Amino acid sequence: MTYTHLGRSGLTVSRLCLGTMNFGWKTEEADSHVIMDRAHAEGINFFDTANVYGFEAGKGRTEEVLGTWFAQGADRREKTVLATKLYGSMTDWPNDTFLSARNIVRACEASLRRLQTDWIDLYQFHHVDLRTPWEEIWQACETLVAQGKVLYVGSSNHAAWQIAAANEAAARRHFQGLVSEQSHYNLLTRHVELEVLPAATHYGVGILPWSPLAGGLLAGVLEKTEGGRRNEERQQKRIEEHRPALEAYETFCRDLGHAPADVGLAWLLHQPAVTAPIVGPRTMEQFTGSLAALEIDLDDAALERLDEIFPGYQAAPMEYAW
Repeated sequence: MTYTHLGRSGLTVSRLCLGTMNFGWKTEEADSHVIMDRAHAEGINFFDTANVYGFEAGKGRTEEVLGTWFAQGADRREKTVLATKLYGSMTDWPNDTFLSARNIVRACEASLRRLQTDWIDLYQFHHVDLRTPWEEIWQACETLVAQGKVLYVGSSNHAAWQIAAANEAAARRHFQGLVSEQSHYNLLTRHVELEVLPAATHYGVGILPWSPLAGGLLAGVLEKTEGGRRNEERQQKRIEEHRPALEAYETFCRDLGHAPADVGLAWLLHQPAVTAPIVGPRTMEQFTGSLAALEIDLDDAALERLDEIFPGYQAAPMEYAW
């Protein structure tokens, strides 16, 4: 396993982040525990979750699954860089959602109980809250950091100007501010290259791509479809929308001798702003498959070919101005 720092922080994390969104509802608790044990055995120390994960099994269920795994001991918690998120509504009552100081503090306390831990390494804002000022957000975070309940703070789904506003407000308070940003980023979805990645680089914010395989489109979906796998109507529509590029991509991956999913992850690992793609397996097979990406070295010619198949963006304003 290779490691890097999370953004400008001194925190060391693995180049792959284990996403746990499926744990506790699509993946049984016992199977989830086995996958997390395997992740540690492979050197992955960075786990990501959120307070709302659990969905059909109930919000908070995924954090509970991590909590029962930590409770088994053997330094599981000490070896894990634990990231969780808040923003989404946990109840039907007001103030149990978004980023008010009240919700930040209370949501953190609730996550700590479910996770059976005393601290969260990376506490993340799952979405931007345009109605709560950064001064209020940072006041709550400063309290949690001072209490030792949170060590670092990150964002998710934030625009470049929001990352800038957040870190400028934090600087005025002599607070560290955001050290990471979870963005929707993959070969098919590259909009963050316009402004989010340049802003993140400027402020020392590490990028954690979610949906690194575009919901399965970059995982050899055409070959699987031809093999008889049924696709939901929405997924089939996406396949047809991108069919020419996907055909070229899967052909290129075959020429390279690597699985499409491995190439998609490897491409992200070659992007300078990226700290660690978030892989969210449902099964052990999916998890172990993602490890192969760490061994793939894409040369300049391969990277150029991928840019031809899935064109990206220059940093703004060069993309659209003289």
